[in-house]
Amino acid sequence: MTLSSARMDNPSLITVPVPLGDRAYDILVGRGLIASAGARIAALGARAAAIVTDEHVGPLYAHALAASLEAQGLRVSVTALAPGEATKSYAGLERVCDAVLAAKIERGDLVVALGGGVIGDLAGFAAAVVRRGVRFVQVPTTLLSQVDSSVGGKTGINSRHGKNLVGAFHQPSLVIADTALLDTLPIREMRAGYAEVAKYGLIDDERFFAWCEGNWSGIFAGSLARDKAVAQSCRAKAAVVVRDEHETGDRALLNLGHTFGHALEKITAYDSARLVHGEGVAIGLALAFRFSASLGLCPLADAERVEAHLKATGLPTRLSQVPGGCGTVDELLAAMAQDKKVKGGALTFILARGIGQSFIAPGIEAETVRRFLASEIDA
Repeated sequence: MTLSSARMDNPSLITVPVPLGDRAYDILVGRGLIASAGARIAALGARAAAIVTDEHVGPLYAHALAASLEAQGLRVSVTALAPGEATKSYAGLERVCDAVLAAKIERGDLVVALGGGVIGDLAGFAAAVVRRGVRFVQVPTTLLSQVDSSVGGKTGINSRHGKNLVGAFHQPSLVIADTALLDTLPIREMRAGYAEVAKYGLIDDERFFAWCEGNWSGIFAGSLARDKAVAQSCRAKAAVVVRDEHETGDRALLNLGHTFGHALEKITAYDSARLVHGEGVAIGLALAFRFSASLGLCPLADAERVEAHLKATGLPTRLSQVPGGCGTVDELLAAMAQDKKVKGGALTFILARGIGQSFIAPGIEAETVRRFLASEIDA
């Protein structure tokens, strides 16, 4: 696809539009965008902004972002929470909602999510429910959040019953993806985010997956390939969101690998020391393709190609690679039973007929899944 025209004030800027009528917004992708974030956010017309971040990202970028907003005449507050998936909880939601209310944020004002997927999901959900909905801006600081969770309006928290089971659809007013912020991202987090990049090729774009096979090292290193990968991933997700905003149809394709991945996150109690989201997704992608191959839907060579590429980037692809274990087959099935795609008690998977040929497969019998997991659990 052709990249969007560059803006005069930043020749490297790529703009990806998300045309959702009166809720349309832009995703801005490029290096160094944090420097102009205040002006871009102020252009939305708010008088105040409540920045929500975590204790890792806050010391790096919150002061500069707050100063940039204050220079534009906005009243600014900053709330920093503990990093990690455990923060995406009822307690975390209460803290953010109270902070936003204490900052006297009105409906015309903004919540600004500065951080990875946990902060984006949590701050976005708080924005959806405080005063029955205030506007918010995503400033994602991880590769995973830049290419996935910051786009599309899915917000929420985890429950003891499973991941992302409490939430709302609430579109941001702007997404600013500064790819330079990824330069200092730990390699584990880069790999985790890359799983979501590869996913877009596996869903419906074999050419993009092949491009990733040849360019993944440049994405990690911060070359122009990184900007192209982030923009293309956002473009792919935006196209699906516009077609199916509330996941009643083919938006579910974006969950390729996630039924397995979310179950693994639940089994590991959302302990990021053991497993982060993107690692669960990577294992889930490999499992989805091997499951498809075991059902005779997908060539085994394609499943092997997927696994080989994920392994080349340093990502896990096997249940045996989950630190501390992945649980029993019964425990995995019980975790999958709480997946949002379950209908009438039957499991729905995103499977594949090949690379770039994924599809929604409802009504998969639990016993079929059980046999597959039993063959995988010690592999």
